[in-house]
Amino acid sequence: MSDFLPGLEGVPATKSAISYIDGEKGILSYRGYPLETLAENSSFEESTLLLLNGELPTQKALDDFKQELRQNYRIKYHIREMMRHFPHDGHPMDMLQTAVSSLGMFYPGTECLTGADTCEDLDYVRNMTVNIIAQMSPLVAMWQHIRYGWDPIQPRSDLSVAENLLYMFNGEEPDPLLAKIMDVCLILHAEHTLNASTFAALVAGSTLASPYSVISAAIGTLSGPLHGGANQRVVGMLQEIGSPDNVEAWVDGKLKNKEVIWGMGHREYKVKDPRATILHKLVEKLVEERGGALDDMFDTALKLEEVCADRLGHKGVYPNVDFYSGILYSEMGIPEDQFTALFAVARSAGWLAHWREQIANNRIYRPTQIYVGSEMREYVPMNQRG
Repeated sequence: MSDFLPGLEGVPATKSAISYIDGEKGILSYRGYPLETLAENSSFEESTLLLLNGELPTQKALDDFKQELRQNYRIKYHIREMMRHFPHDGHPMDMLQTAVSSLGMFYPGTECLTGADTCEDLDYVRNMTVNIIAQMSPLVAMWQHIRYGWDPIQPRSDLSVAENLLYMFNGEEPDPLLAKIMDVCLILHAEHTLNASTFAALVAGSTLASPYSVISAAIGTLSGPLHGGANQRVVGMLQEIGSPDNVEAWVDGKLKNKEVIWGMGHREYKVKDPRATILHKLVEKLVEERGGALDDMFDTALKLEEVCADRLGHKGVYPNVDFYSGILYSEMGIPEDQFTALFAVARSAGWLAHWREQIANNRIYRPTQIYVGSEMREYVPMNQRG
């Protein structure tokens, strides 16, 4: 029997053609295209099609996909009414997991998933994919209003996913620069090989559960602070530090007590996360656009990165994607507890790409274990137990 590796670290669990990481060199690519190239030249919709289908789309294919997404932004009345009855102090990730799971009752259709090893109903696969990706961001934005007792803002079919997300959050025409930054953020978070939430999606998908259940399982996994919840904690951490002058003493205290520094380090990367590098540049662009007027968190973050590089760089601990994303979301007026939900909006593209790959050549996941319990024992009647 193979040795036990906690967390399945380094254990291949599937074959995939979707994305690739070289943690030593800081490389992340989608279907062979460098992430930096996609962030500069692509859109979330185009990158999503690339992840789903394996190739960059033609203009017609992209236009058709955009139109399909926009036609599916609207959420059914009964789902909206159900959301009104959720506890108003409920976390957005709990709301999103519940709402996405419920979509399966309002948008039924599991004829493709009847026990066969493969799913050949391409229309089913495409329709489910479009419906889920289209409705993730409206659900998140609707909750921002519903939880405060307001009517949600209706989506606009003339806007991209990123533009419509900002519009539904704020009720204003989205600022072009912020919409572009949001679009890039969605691209950066769309896929990242076999992370915990994607693995959860594969396991659920391998049982031929409905895609709504698959994405619900992935959302629940993403909600943990060791996965998607870290960007929310980064902002709280920067606020706790207060200013760049406090960084060194704060870091030294954390290291002395062996406490977590949120947003620092990644299991895959031994250098700065390429997504963090792109986000860092986006923050700088926003600072330049606003003439240097940005929250003090950015200066504190820069100092924190510098000090951590000095203290932890020799261990390969550098900023990950969560380190700068929260700063950008805060500047867009998005509450901290919604950060991970935005992560889920983007990652739905990668989850569904992996779901499609899984069911095309399916085998249910059934790992083994190493038993460390008691040997076979005799049952002791109650009246004989000491």
